[in-house]
Amino acid sequence: MSGVAVVLPLFDAEGRVAGSEAVELNAPGPWTTPSGPITSRVAFAAAHVVPQVGAENVPGAPAVVDWDATLAYRHRIWEHGLGVADAMDTAQRGMGLDWAATQELIRRSAAEAASVGARVACGAGTDQLSPEAVAALEPGDAGLAVVTEAYREQVHVVQDAGAQVIVMASRALARVARGPEDYARVYDAVLTETDQPVVLHWLGTMFDPALAGYWGSDSVDDATATFLDLIRAHQPRIDGVKVSLLDAAHEVGLRRALAALPAGDGNRPRLYTGDDFNYPELIAGDEQGHSDALLGIFAAIYPAASTALQAFDAGDAEGGHKILASTEALGRHIFAAPTYYYKTGIAFLSWLNGFQPGFSLVGGLHSGRSLRHLVELARLADGCGMLLDPPLAAARLRAFLTTNGAAA
Repeated sequence: MSGVAVVLPLFDAEGRVAGSEAVELNAPGPWTTPSGPITSRVAFAAAHVVPQVGAENVPGAPAVVDWDATLAYRHRIWEHGLGVADAMDTAQRGMGLDWAATQELIRRSAAEAASVGARVACGAGTDQLSPEAVAALEPGDAGLAVVTEAYREQVHVVQDAGAQVIVMASRALARVARGPEDYARVYDAVLTETDQPVVLHWLGTMFDPALAGYWGSDSVDDATATFLDLIRAHQPRIDGVKVSLLDAAHEVGLRRALAALPAGDGNRPRLYTGDDFNYPELIAGDEQGHSDALLGIFAAIYPAASTALQAFDAGDAEGGHKILASTEALGRHIFAAPTYYYKTGIAFLSWLNGFQPGFSLVGGLHSGRSLRHLVELARLADGCGMLLDPPLAAARLRAFLTTNGAAA
């Protein structure tokens, strides 16, 4: 224990404060930084952006980013041996981070990664198309041409910055595609533009409802068949796939299908888990293999994630799995439905740990979770040793509870 106590409210079923509980915060977990590269798994943490506290970061306004705090957070991740996946949904693509700020984020993050020899991959999508422009698109050739050109523009921005490309799922493509063949047509064109192997991102509707029917079907089995056909057709251009469906059994099946692909020129695509619920078992794997990782939750638990991966490197699979499992309840809470508001919890924990000056997100998205949710998040973070500076966390919790009318 840390010797630092904080009084947390207890809530009744209707959300009223029904009492309080004095909690002595735990000391941080026994987290370590690696002495060299992590080798047993490839792991990316999908980091968020920190807003400038005095700027008009309100819904609908252009994002104003605190670049010092945002980039310092990425350096902490790199220091722990993880790569950074940037300009992803964790960074609020399509939920507050506009294309102008996204381009600057990609360039700055890639430059910082190069300065320390770290790994960075950045999302390329179609979100420079405004919601109004997307709504005006009609299914068919003209709409597909617009989507393809939008993808190409973003791929070139990422490549010109020196980052690896993550081809993100596109709301615009989901609107204009008439079936699996239209997805194949667009991805065929986009992948011919890439100069190094990319990561394909399959994002489920729990993260973005506008992606319903992606790959041309509401059937996961049919969509998976289309996805695998695309991978087979472009295998040398694909480093791996990030799957964010929160379905462990599906992921294991897809992982085994990828492992069964011919090695060819030595490239067999990786399965980067995007399952922020079931990541401990998927990363630990089984006798037939394991998943690598590209996770939003790793941005919140990177000290624990790094320590677990170091254990895997040392041959201590049981110890690595145990560390990851100790954070699973926190991950499930942060990513609870409505899952697309998980960024609120990532930012709240970042603030509690002193990595951003205020509890805020661009687009005003910090209002996406309730007081009750955030109090439970603090309890769970404390329970797995993820409050890294207990005195600071306690002081910020007290101020937060007072501001929100729940102080004892």
